[in-house]
Amino acid sequence: MNSDEVLKKVNEIFIDVLENNKIILNFETTAEDIEEWDSLTHIQIIVAIEKYFNMRFTSTEFQSWENVGEMIDSISKKIIRR
Repeated sequence: MNSDEVLKKVNEIFIDVLENNKIILNFETTAEDIEEWDSLTHIQIIVAIEKYFNMRFTSTEFQSWENVGEMIDSISKKIIRR
């Protein structure tokens, strides 16, 4: 699964968790760009990503992400390690 494919799936997860089908993520998207993306929904998004991709993130990992691109990089690295 390449980064674009991961981004597409993560976008679907955001749409589902945030209940907003108008969300279109790119690698530079931040929480400031999406009104519904706050600290609570961030955790819900992480849990949904972990379930879908069958992986776990440490709090240090997901707290360090500055944008969706860094999130995608972390997911992609964990997929490669399997």
